[in-house]
Amino acid sequence: MKRRLAAFAIGLLIAAAPLAGAAEIHLDQIFNSIKQAFTPASQDEEIAIGRDAAATLLGASKPIDDAPVQKYVNKVGLWIALQSDRPDLPWHFAVVDSDDIDAFAAPGGYVFLTRGLLLHLHNEAELAGVLGHEISHVVLKHHLNALQKGARMDLAGQAAQVGMEAKGYNSDLDNQLMDKVSSATRTLYSKGLDKDDELDADRMGVVLAARAGYDPYGLLAVLQTLEATDPHSSSMQLLMATHPAPADRIAVLSEAMAAGNFDRFGGQAEAQERFEGVVKGLIAAAKKDKEAPASKK
Repeated sequence: MKRRLAAFAIGLLIAAAPLAGAAEIHLDQIFNSIKQAFTPASQDEEIAIGRDAAATLLGASKPIDDAPVQKYVNKVGLWIALQSDRPDLPWHFAVVDSDDIDAFAAPGGYVFLTRGLLLHLHNEAELAGVLGHEISHVVLKHHLNALQKGARMDLAGQAAQVGMEAKGYNSDLDNQLMDKVSSATRTLYSKGLDKDDELDADRMGVVLAARAGYDPYGLLAVLQTLEATDPHSSSMQLLMATHPAPADRIAVLSEAMAAGNFDRFGGQAEAQERFEGVVKGLIAAAKKDKEAPASKK
């Protein structure tokens, strides 16, 4: 992947090199580098990009140490992913150790939700809705496209400056350009995707949940829970900064589901007992932690 991204970045630098008087660079080299820079990533490259992005995300919050919960979420997530147009991706799902109420994905099939969000769900259909939303981001390549766009814009903006110092390829330049790509990853996950991407993932997410045999209204129920949660609470800050307001998502999704006659799927599985049976340990621990300060008074 580093070779790919470095070639992409060098292509931008080569395009700017005439400004620095680097007349020795051949035209065919310029053409080939720029052509490669704007070639869509292959699936292997997408997976590699996603693996690096996932590692960055997990550097902030590690997966919870609960094998049954992780296995359960992976089973539900994989079943939903198999209903998508990209069942062949090496899908990975995990619950991360964070009180934030959030979920996120990375290119190539990486999907995470926080412990904080899991504890706000009521049944497996709601979990399916959340996972369906994140799976849809991967299927539609929302994060991949945003990362490529972000890296391209960042590198293009600095190409002339770096090109002044670059007479050819070297390892220091390679490291500098890779830092720019890493910066694009951090920026994306702090500011979020475009609003339309989130709304598209909502609409596709309920379709995947319905295909998997779940009540597709689970995602709407989650959004209603989020709407009822204090938006100023610390646990909601990241979600509110990176997603449209829950009320806006509810309005758009409700209209789409009404137009699609989703009522006929409303009687499908919620699997509340199975969900509670698996996550009951987390629920009990969270309840104990919540009651602990009161018992000490």
